[in-house]
Amino acid sequence: MSNADYIALALFIVLWALYSWFSAGSGGKYLPRQSLNRVMAERRKNWIYNSLSRDLKMIDTQILAGLQNGTAFFASTSILAIGGCFALLGATDQVEAVFRDLAIASYGGRTSFELKVAGLTVIFGYAFFKFGWSYRLFNYCTILFGALPMMHETNGNREAAERAADQVVRMNTIAASHFNSGLRAFFLSIGYLGWFAGPYMFMAMTVVVIVALTRRQYFSEARQAVMEDMR
Repeated sequence: MSNADYIALALFIVLWALYSWFSAGSGGKYLPRQSLNRVMAERRKNWIYNSLSRDLKMIDTQILAGLQNGTAFFASTSILAIGGCFALLGATDQVEAVFRDLAIASYGGRTSFELKVAGLTVIFGYAFFKFGWSYRLFNYCTILFGALPMMHETNGNREAAERAADQVVRMNTIAASHFNSGLRAFFLSIGYLGWFAGPYMFMAMTVVVIVALTRRQYFSEARQAVMEDMR
């Protein structure tokens, strides 16, 4: 691989780390705007605390089931993507013939191609573990939610009820954080695909994906709708 390839890979890793740090990590406190993920974390807290005021919690359990089902879908998709990467490794000869005929693609040889596919496999493997752990945490969250006290117990000991609710909120937020990490890996894998066309396409697509994700987190209509509702 050329120096441009190493620079492109380093840019990809650095931008991924910085975006994660600002949107979901402690770096968000240095920004003047809250990310959509952080805003929704507050809404999760409002939801769980609101459930303390009602005994019938069928709606809440449906929400939790929906969160689990979405996580399971992406975990299954990750497995399919990993399988596709292994299939791609088995078709290196055919891919090599295709890349040689493409004027816009920069083919670095068989070894370079296999290393790029291996990197893509690592990304999807990382996403799978994130989604799998998120699914498990949402399961724990459901159990903790089932242990929330009924209304008469909440009124009798509000402090204990809020402590139980805080446990649910923390577990739900952690599960969502892992889910978002897996989703980021999926989105950034689109930028990584540009590497197969060359290092400069890799850098360009990575920047485009990061800009799109940043816009959605800080300047999207979805964020504006939530912020308006919180005023």
